[in-house]
Amino acid sequence: MDARQYAPATERNRQPILEVLTRVLPTEGNILEIASGTGEHAVFLASHLPSCRWIPSDLNPLSRESITAWKNSNAVTNLDEPMNIDVTQSSWIAEAKKKEIDAIVNINMIHISPWQACLGLMAGASQILSTCGILYLYGPYKRNGKHTAPSNASFDQSLRDRNYEWGVRDLEAVIEVATAENFKLQEVIEMPANNLSVIWQKL
Repeated sequence: MDARQYAPATERNRQPILEVLTRVLPTEGNILEIASGTGEHAVFLASHLPSCRWIPSDLNPLSRESITAWKNSNAVTNLDEPMNIDVTQSSWIAEAKKKEIDAIVNINMIHISPWQACLGLMAGASQILSTCGILYLYGPYKRNGKHTAPSNASFDQSLRDRNYEWGVRDLEAVIEVATAENFKLQEVIEMPANNLSVIWQKL
């Protein structure tokens, strides 16, 4: 049985994400992807960043099976087996530190998880990354308390209907958390489908 899962948005956003990452990530090093989901981003990005070691992760065991299946179906030698990471539990920090992480990538997680996941991600990234380490987040955000498009407002409501702890986050609130964890905002880049790439550097 093929354990690979598919997320339709991946094919639409992976190239624009790659273009940003190619510019902001170190040219070589260990890149930890938090909440890799299906693994489609992981296999695509790793294959286009051959000088980096791509370390995927996910809390969901079915997602980790999908990541492994995508890895096995593609000849991508710089893609690791997925880690089991739950950023709401502090134990993930010690495990990630063993990998000597140079940058952290997180695509489409903080709106499909409790706010505690954003807090845990920022706190852990602050301890894991060295000075000048890059933290990259991608997804939809509100700006100045307002949605950037009607489609994002509808998406936000659908998320909250599924789980009251989910929802499109205020970018300013996320920046405040990152700043408190010793990150400096580098760039906010508008992406297709009303998403943003947000890049921080560890101070």
